[in-house]
Amino acid sequence: MAQLPTAWVQRRWLYQLGALRDALDQLGELHDHWLSVQEALPATAKPGTPAFDDALAEHHAESWSYLDDWATHGKALREIHTAARKARSAPSPTPQPAPTVRPAARKK
Repeated sequence: MAQLPTAWVQRRWLYQLGALRDALDQLGELHDHWLSVQEALPATAKPGTPAFDDALAEHHAESWSYLDDWATHGKALREIHTAARKARSAPSPTPQPAPTVRPAARKK
């Protein structure tokens, strides 16, 4: 975004990128927690058993709000990408010739 022309940057993108970053961080923490929960389950807890399925349902329930943030704000990534592509393909402004300065007429 820093390389985009200022007029092309949407102010909401900063908020949206922050929300996406925070959601991604939380999803990473939840995934790590899920891995530790899986290791703590008894060996008999396999997919399809109540112990496993209940733990997985809890994991999914905790993840939904962060996934919803991605569904809501993820379009900002596409918008930024589109703006960046347009900025790269936009022609550079043509330099304007310097104005000609004419000397003032002499009074006789």
